[in-house]
Amino acid sequence: MSYLEELVRGKRYLNRWLRYRLAAPRVPDLKRLLLGRNVVVVGSAPFSTKVHGWDDSFRVLTINASQVAAEAWLTQPPDVTLMQFNQIEGPNPAAVEVRRVLQHAKTGLLCVLNWRHELDRLLRGLDAFDYRYDELMLISRHERMALMHRMTGRLNLELEGEGKWSNGIVGAALAINSGAANVILTGIDPLSKGHKYNSLNLSRMHRETDLQALQIFSEQRLPVFTADPHVAQSTNLALWPVKGSLGFNGHAALTSRAGAPT
Repeated sequence: MSYLEELVRGKRYLNRWLRYRLAAPRVPDLKRLLLGRNVVVVGSAPFSTKVHGWDDSFRVLTINASQVAAEAWLTQPPDVTLMQFNQIEGPNPAAVEVRRVLQHAKTGLLCVLNWRHELDRLLRGLDAFDYRYDELMLISRHERMALMHRMTGRLNLELEGEGKWSNGIVGAALAINSGAANVILTGIDPLSKGHKYNSLNLSRMHRETDLQALQIFSEQRLPVFTADPHVAQSTNLALWPVKGSLGFNGHAALTSRAGAPT
C-alpha cells in the first residue's frame, strides 16, 4: 500500500470513527423474543442440519433467504429474519435470487440492516415480492457495529466489504446479547462456498472475520454451538449438544462479559 493510499485510508478510518462516536448508537437486542430460549440461527451455506432436540420451544433466526434451507423441518415461519438492505432492490444475481425464493414467504420480526432510504420505499420493495412479516425493525450500520463491539470486544468500522462480519455472525451476536440460553448455528460455515438456495456458487465473503468471531465466542465461553459436524471440526466450535449437558447458561455467560465495551 502506497503512502497516499495509507493516508486516504487513515482519513476514512478517522472520519468513520468520529461519526460512530458521535452517533452513540444503542446496542440492539431482542430480549422480549429470545431471552432464556434456545435459538437456532440458520445460514445459507450449502449444508445445514436439523438441530438435535428441535421442537417448537426453540426460536429460529434466519438470514436473508436461509429460511428456505430450513423448510424441511421448520413447521412455521421463522421468529426473526435479518435481511441486508441490498436484498430489497439490488440488481445483482444474488439479490435477485433472494427475492425469487422468498416470494410469498413470511417471517415474524423482520430486521432490515442498514436501510438508508425512507420507510415507504422499503415497504414498496418488500411488497414487490410479497414478503410478509408481523413486525418490522430497522438496525442501522452504527447499531450493528455497536452490537459486534460489545460481543467481540473489537470495533470493526467496516472500511472494506471483506472485513465486515457476515449477517450470520451478527445474528448469533444478536441472540447472545438478547440473553439466549444457547445459540445453535446451522448452515453457517465461513469455509464454504455457494448458497443453499441458488446454484450461482458464489464465493463467501467475510471468511477471516467470521472465523475470528467464532474463536472469540469460544474463548469467552459464550453459549454458541454448531449443529454441523464438519463446521465443528474445521472451526473448533463446540458441536451441539454437548455430551451430558444442554450447554451453558446464557445469562451467566453474559454476566461474565459485563465489562465489555459498548
